[in-house]
Amino acid sequence: MEKRWHFIPPEDNAKSLELSSAINCPLPLATILVNRGVTSFEEARDFFNPNLANLHDPLIMADMKTAVERVLTAKKNGERILVYGDYDVDGTTSVSMMYSFLKPHFDNIDYYIPDRYTEGYGISKAGIDYASKNGFSVVIALDCGIKAIEQMEYAREKGIDFIICDHHRPGEKLPAALAVLDPKRSDCEYPFKELSGCGVGFKLMQGLCAIEPELANANPPADFIDLLAVSIACDIVPVNGENRILLHHGLRKVNENPSPGIKRLLGEHASNDREITVSDLVFIVGPRINAAGRMEHATKAVALLTNSDETQLTELGSLINSQNQERKDLDRAINEEALQMIAEDSWYENAVSTVVYKPGWHKGVIGIVASRLIETHYKPTIVLTEYDGKVTGSARSVRGFDIYEAIDACSEIIEQFGGHKYAAGLSISPDKVDEFKEKFDQSVRERIKEKHKQPVLDIDAVLRLDEINNGFYKILRRMGPFGPKNMFPVFATHYLDDAGYSKVVGSDESHLRVVVKNEDSNVMISGIAFGMADKIEIVQSGEPFSIAYTIEENTFNGKTSLQMKVKDIRFTDELLQ
Repeated sequence: MEKRWHFIPPEDNAKSLELSSAINCPLPLATILVNRGVTSFEEARDFFNPNLANLHDPLIMADMKTAVERVLTAKKNGERILVYGDYDVDGTTSVSMMYSFLKPHFDNIDYYIPDRYTEGYGISKAGIDYASKNGFSVVIALDCGIKAIEQMEYAREKGIDFIICDHHRPGEKLPAALAVLDPKRSDCEYPFKELSGCGVGFKLMQGLCAIEPELANANPPADFIDLLAVSIACDIVPVNGENRILLHHGLRKVNENPSPGIKRLLGEHASNDREITVSDLVFIVGPRINAAGRMEHATKAVALLTNSDETQLTELGSLINSQNQERKDLDRAINEEALQMIAEDSWYENAVSTVVYKPGWHKGVIGIVASRLIETHYKPTIVLTEYDGKVTGSARSVRGFDIYEAIDACSEIIEQFGGHKYAAGLSISPDKVDEFKEKFDQSVRERIKEKHKQPVLDIDAVLRLDEINNGFYKILRRMGPFGPKNMFPVFATHYLDDAGYSKVVGSDESHLRVVVKNEDSNVMISGIAFGMADKIEIVQSGEPFSIAYTIEENTFNGKTSLQMKVKDIRFTDELLQ
């Protein structure tokens, strides 16, 4: 589907010019910085030099002192502590980090990850029963718990003190835990609100070290910052403020001295000379950690991330790699099956949503399949399967459309649901599937606007080809690490001509290698456009065209040069009319 190009307007031209001069930075990059909230020399200095010393005081966070005092009391009294976390990447890295940090100081410590299929997301009564039966008096819950109202009442009856470390938005009522650490609490004065669940756990570790400094001498929190980097990258939290500082230093540790578990997950990627990036954490490390919880049980991922024994690392790494391959095979097969169902059913031709259902589809991968279906059919999407007599589903949305609200309008035929604007989970009775499909599509139809029906490509700045040089790229790279709120900049150049060397490439001839120049300049640059072989017609038409792209380094035959990584190609006159 053709993308709509959206040119992000400059926030403040005068400030962009001023910043460009103050830090000796090309104006297009200064404009991007101002658009992202970096407006002064001092802010730019801190932005380009992320410093752990600029992290906020953890003791500012609501309930932090209570949490710290309870953990230190447990340490003094030799009490048993259970580290509890969700089964996704954020939860398993949180548990691995906290468990590894506390273990040298607690003889009686263990961890617990709920089963995705029998317990579901968050704090379960089964988990509380496990803590009670095994004599754990303190439970540190990470990346979950902020809505565990009933569960906390149950825990209090059992005499268990819970410390909740969560980053999700609270409901109207807070759970009655001993301490609830969540910067999104309305009464919490902690300045940065967008920490990951692992990030909140990291602040608890910092708080413990602030009150009892010898903890930091034995086991500094920064030793685990690579685990935190994986959490930040994979949980899609904003990469600004504290998250950017933590991710910067976490990536440095991944590249210089990764924990044995992360090194094992990176495999051959950790042993070559290439720098490990955020993309590597998202597309190599994250899926392997997730695969353990999707295909079997996430405790295997925690066992890997907390281990240093080479034999066990090899066994666990091999198991998780095979589970990840199984997950990939499953999600590919289910995606193909779902696409075929859509193609063969005329209902979808007029529908404004996609709802597909088949008993037997693996519950652990239907969220991935929902995201993949949007790549082909750009509509709010729900994939349903049946497990243990109940139909469960994963929902994913398109840009700007609130799928949670659309599902909420069908609540009278839904047994349970939760989530947020762009992703949700739900369960319904098997005999309600057809009714839900119709009602959800009607709900989407009442809310969706034309702007939601077409994918959008944000363009940060328009460049001339002669502006792209090594100095420009050096500053561009230092604007990372990239992620939400600080995405890798996308540029556009208009009125391009084919330099005569563009051609279709790849074993299946699906890709396009372009070599282009500006109409009024002899400056040439090459680019690679994956999956865009059909765009050769535009490039070789003789008409001026525009390319949207990111800039990257390409090494070929020992020579490194800058190239475009093409996002889209359009006729300039058609685009700017």
